[in-house]
Amino acid sequence: MGIHGNATCEMNLVGASGWMVGEPNKGLNAMFIMMNAARIGVGMQSVGLMDVAYQNSLAYARDRLQSRALTGAKAPDKAADPIIVHPDVRRMLLTQKAWAEGSRCFAYWLALQVDVAHSHPDEAQRKAANDLLALLTPVVKAFITDNAFTTTNMALQVYGGHGYIREWGIEQHVRDARINMIYEGTNTIQSLDLLGRKVLGDSGAKLRAFGEMIKAFVEEEGTNDAMADFVNPLADLGEKVTKLSMEIGMKAFQNPDEAGAAAVDYLRIVGHLVYSYFWARMARVALARIEADGDKVEPFYTAKLATARFYFAKLQPETASLIQSARSGSGTLMALPAELF
Repeated sequence: MGIHGNATCEMNLVGASGWMVGEPNKGLNAMFIMMNAARIGVGMQSVGLMDVAYQNSLAYARDRLQSRALTGAKAPDKAADPIIVHPDVRRMLLTQKAWAEGSRCFAYWLALQVDVAHSHPDEAQRKAANDLLALLTPVVKAFITDNAFTTTNMALQVYGGHGYIREWGIEQHVRDARINMIYEGTNTIQSLDLLGRKVLGDSGAKLRAFGEMIKAFVEEEGTNDAMADFVNPLADLGEKVTKLSMEIGMKAFQNPDEAGAAAVDYLRIVGHLVYSYFWARMARVALARIEADGDKVEPFYTAKLATARFYFAKLQPETASLIQSARSGSGTLMALPAELF
C-alpha cells in the first residue's frame, strides 16, 4: 500500500537450518530491547511525516485562491481569497500544527529519558527514567502514529483533489504514515501493553510517578492566572485518568475483557494527558518570553501560545467522549455471538 522504496516481501524458509543466538527462552526479552527503541523511532518517523505534511499544506493554503472569506474579501486585489482565510482550513492547519509540535516535544523528552536511563550517575534517576520509558513508549508509538495519520489526511484534504494525485506528493505521506500504526507492534497491542502491563501490572506505580510530575507542575503554576487556561484542564484530566485507571482495574480483575475493551480509548486519554502536560510547559515558556520581550517578542512564541490555546480548546476535549466510551465496558462488544457478525 505504501513505502514503495522499501523491499517488503514474504519470505518462506523451507528446509533451512537455524542457529541459536543468545540464551534459550530469552529471545523475546532480547527482541524487545530492539523493539522498544524502534517504537520511539517510529514515533519520530511520524513526527517527520506530520511536519512535512503541515509545511506543504500550509504553503498550499496560502497560495490557493478559492471563494471569499465569510466576513468579506481579505485579498480584494485578487480574484479570490487564499483558502487560509476559511475557518475550517485553519482548523485543519492548526490541528496539524498542534499534533506535530506536541509530538516533537514529547518524543524529544522521551528520547532524553533514554540517555538518563543509560548514563545518569544516580541509580535512582536511572530507574525513574527506565520506568517513564516503560510507561510511555507505547504512547509515543501509538498516539503519535495515530495523530500522524490524521495529520497527513488533513493535509491531503487541504489540497483537495490535488492532494489525491501523485504530482503533489501528499498522497505518499498518507500512505507512509499508515504503516506506522501497524509495524513494531500494532497500536492496539501498544494499548494493551500500556493498560495491562504498564499500568495495571504494577497497580499504577509508574503512572503515579508521572502523575507526580504533573502535580508538581500544577502546584507551581496554580496561582499564576496567566496559566489558568492550561493548568486547570491539565489538573482536571490528571484526576480523571487516576479515577478511570482504578475503575478499569477493578472491573478487569473480575473480567479481563474489560481491559481489552477499554485499552484503545485509555491509551488515547493518557496520550492527551501527556500532551496536555507538555503543551502547558510550552505555554509557560511562551508566556514568559512574551512578557519579557513585549512588542519585540519573536513571532515563534506568539504562534506557540496560540497553538497551545487551540490544543486545549479544540483537541483535548476529545477526552470526554473517550472516557465515556472506556467506561461503557465490554458488554456491547462481547454479547453478539461470532456467527451473527
